[in-house]
Amino acid sequence: MKKRLIFKLLAVTLLAGCTFPNVVAPYKLDIPQGNAVTADQVAKLKIGMTRAQVRFVIGTPLLTDPFHADRWDYIYTDARNGKLQQKKTFTVYFENDRLSRFEGETLPAPEYVKNASQPAVASKPAVASIPAIASKPASATK
Repeated sequence: MKKRLIFKLLAVTLLAGCTFPNVVAPYKLDIPQGNAVTADQVAKLKIGMTRAQVRFVIGTPLLTDPFHADRWDYIYTDARNGKLQQKKTFTVYFENDRLSRFEGETLPAPEYVKNASQPAVASKPAVASIPAIASKPASATK
């Protein structure tokens, strides 16, 4: 009886260490990271703009290199299912704190920007009104 119990405990212990192959893959998040510089943003850039103007148009750069103070790098990566789908790099160069040139890859303009440039169908304009609140003059309150 003791031998059977010991054998059963030993068998259960050994089988507990065995694993089965993972049939169901875990869900992996879509992870876009960095600065998404679009073609419509780049179209707004003009040579001679200040650093503040460039930052307003395309955002704060992901990398500002202390060794290359006159260069801003905008990097965008998109990973889906744990695999890198796209990587875009856009670089802006300055001379005397003015935009001198820019180069790199951009993302296409989003759909809502493309649709906004098309004329809208005539419709009744939306009007928001705030009701006037009647207030008593300060001299009326006692």
